[in-house]
Amino acid sequence: MTDSLPVALTTLSTAQKTALINLVRRTAKAEIMPRFRNLGHADISAKSSPHDLVTEADLAAEAMLARGIQGMFPHALVVGEEAASSDPDLRGKIDEAELAFILDPLDGTWNFAHGLPLFGVILAATRFGTPVFGLLYDPVMDDWITADLDNTAHLSRNVGAARPLSVSRGGDLSALSGYVHLYLMPDEVQARMSATLPDFARTLMLRCSCHEYRTLAQGGMDFALSSVPNPWDHAAGILICQQAGGVARMLDGRDYTAGITKGHILAAPDEDTWNRLRDHFAFLLD
Repeated sequence: MTDSLPVALTTLSTAQKTALINLVRRTAKAEIMPRFRNLGHADISAKSSPHDLVTEADLAAEAMLARGIQGMFPHALVVGEEAASSDPDLRGKIDEAELAFILDPLDGTWNFAHGLPLFGVILAATRFGTPVFGLLYDPVMDDWITADLDNTAHLSRNVGAARPLSVSRGGDLSALSGYVHLYLMPDEVQARMSATLPDFARTLMLRCSCHEYRTLAQGGMDFALSSVPNPWDHAAGILICQQAGGVARMLDGRDYTAGITKGHILAAPDEDTWNRLRDHFAFLLD
């Protein structure tokens, strides 16, 4: 059995990280992929809106992941997206927990439910709210990106050496492509935000934070802006972006912690680009 981190440590051991990766892969093989493109209407339901879905795969995967993590780390706090939806008080405990594991058992549920192969599993370990390990797993390709405080971001597969990752080179706003979660912003903000988007080369959203952060860490896109700082969507990706050489923090300049419930998250490839983007989106701070 693997217990929680000693007070002096801030990262997981190699064996612990390997055990977590293997747990995620087993869960995807057992609970996610057999249900992909095999869901009936009764297996899909809406949560906060018709666009906010949960499926039998989400629930079964979270249950398997939570059991496995709790067995390895009996004293850790485990916060899954679906558990937090049922018990909102769980989220408030993250910043106080010496060790917490935050799970999105099936990120990109809308894509998954509609047969689109763009979804993933997100797992983050935090120490008093600060991410210390992040995992972004793609069940379709069976590969994963990880990072921790002592190691840069790497893309790994079942065979072959892990490949180190690096964010883009940034640049002028007119040359940047980014993810902007426009339709998750308040209605009164969307029109003003829309007016800023032609200033960039391209903006879009994948409806999957896992793959958005994976693409950022590999330099395929330049920035991401989100106004919904759910930790199951962002804790792992923020650390991975940082450990791939990027800058990720709250738009108001605060360092990110998983307990933050309001505000905008901005990820960019370097400090200069982050500052230009922050100034461009400063109206969000009004």
